Amino acid sequence: MNKKTAIPSERLIKGRKHISESVMVSVAVSKTGKTEAHFIDKGTKVDGRYYSENLLQNCLFPDVRQESSGDFVFQQDGVPSHRAKSTIEFLQQNVPNFIEPSVWPPNSPDLNPVDYAV
Repeated sequence: MNKKTAIPSERLIKGRKHISESVMVSVAVSKTGKTEAHFIDKGTKVDGRYYSENLLQNCLFPDVRQESSGDFVFQQDGVPSHRAKSTIEFLQQNVPNFIEPSVWPPNSPDLNPVDYAV
């Protein structure tokens, strides 16, 4: 006998017909403030090239430079698009004070203020 059919239907918890959609957002946070939240269109594949050319170059860095008067040290977490070769090359060429991925902490929620600021 199926366990589900053995329980009266009025006692069953009704399941959702659909799951809520996720939202992808990118924001930079520092001691001087945070950038605008930049929402990524549904279905966009955020690889290293998209991340560096669209989010960093066109969204986050203009905000970061304005917020910090151009004086900042940039560090990321270990998301694949952040570790991508194209992203690292972009950062090495465009960010004077960039902390290399080899010295990023492996999984430190304390160093990811975005998780607490959004």
